[in-house]
Amino acid sequence: MDSITNKFKHLYDVISSDRFLSKEALGGEIPFFIAAYEAEHQLQVDDATKRLMKKLETSGVPVLEINLYNIACEILEQEIGLEEFFSIEKEMDKEEFLDAIQSVLEIHQVLMPRIDGLIKDSDAKVYFLTGIGLVFPFIRSHTILNNLQSIAKESPTVAFFPGDYNGHSLNLFGLLKDDNYYRAFNIDKIEAKQ
Repeated sequence: MDSITNKFKHLYDVISSDRFLSKEALGGEIPFFIAAYEAEHQLQVDDATKRLMKKLETSGVPVLEINLYNIACEILEQEIGLEEFFSIEKEMDKEEFLDAIQSVLEIHQVLMPRIDGLIKDSDAKVYFLTGIGLVFPFIRSHTILNNLQSIAKESPTVAFFPGDYNGHSLNLFGLLKDDNYYRAFNIDKIEAKQ
């Protein structure tokens, strides 16, 4: 638990800094950051993330949480209804079900416009991308990150990632290698300067 406490103290120090919020020292790169953690700490990370958002808000740094799981559930409820969706799951094999979910949550026509709307309706100074592990394999983290580049440019984005990020590739749960993703910074390696 101490490692989670230390991690979130570091996150607060980095995210609340003027240097981070003004996107200084990025060399023209997009303001995307990965906050990786061990998947077995998910519940502690969820709690710590909520506390971090409150602390940042209190410090005058409004946060928009983009929770992929909640967004996916809202879309499925609107399009099909969750009860209907669960009954469909029982009738399909896994591949058909995966295809069905992915068609409802289509990245370009459905999911990204929903996220874009949340961003446009927000006055946040930082975006938190959460729920990444909960939507796998229906929504892949590298797909979201690649598509977010065009809409989440105004404020830094911190993706809370259950797995490993070495600066080149994302390994979900520390086991499943996703496509390479070079465009984000490992926030654990960012110095906290005011």
